[in-house]
Amino acid sequence: MAQPINGKTAYITGAARGIGKATALEFAREGVHVGLIARTESTLEKVADEARSLGVKASVAVADISNMDQVNQAVAKLSKELGPADILINNAGIGTYGSFLEIDPEDWKRTFEVNVFGTYYVTRAVLPQLIEKDRGDIINISSSSGLKGTAGSTAYSGSKFAIQGMTEALMQEVRKHNIRVMTLNPSLVATDLTFDHVDEADKEKYMQPEDLAEHMVSQLKLHPRIFIKQSLQWATNPF
Repeated sequence: MAQPINGKTAYITGAARGIGKATALEFAREGVHVGLIARTESTLEKVADEARSLGVKASVAVADISNMDQVNQAVAKLSKELGPADILINNAGIGTYGSFLEIDPEDWKRTFEVNVFGTYYVTRAVLPQLIEKDRGDIINISSSSGLKGTAGSTAYSGSKFAIQGMTEALMQEVRKHNIRVMTLNPSLVATDLTFDHVDEADKEKYMQPEDLAEHMVSQLKLHPRIFIKQSLQWATNPF
């Protein structure tokens, strides 16, 4: 039997747009209170207002997740305003592409600072709340590029492969606390960041942020005795 998720509290990174925004609003429709983390307060507030209009509490915290102090402050703010998390969605990330020798070392470093260390910092700040409750869910948004490397994606793929390993190890570590740790590995998703050059009509052929949000809800509703530790999402026929 599926478990209800209404009344739970979820913290979501990268919540101002794309997958993060879609997830926040889908959670709100399910009755989940949402704590929203991103770098732009004005955009976050708009998402929070939409979530509140659906009948849940919503709080915002501005942070660059690659900065541990900002992350700790953001999580403390959300905890004070919403209470401790039941669900953590590590969605924030950046993409860096180009040949191995063309990518500037600073861009390589920044990719890992955001995608890997950012996910680590947020999880490190939130995990004690889940351990205290002896239950909870963590979903890390990785990528199909974290399962198979492709030319031109050495920095991005490297960071997403790291997420896979970190998630797998943490999953084994916290199972004794009834905490489920999972990765989603979507292929191309039609967001402003990835498809700014594609006509609106063509975007509909690709996977949408809302598709992933609905998928996460279905995973979270699984009975606590079971979880899908890794899943891969593809559009049916975008070409």
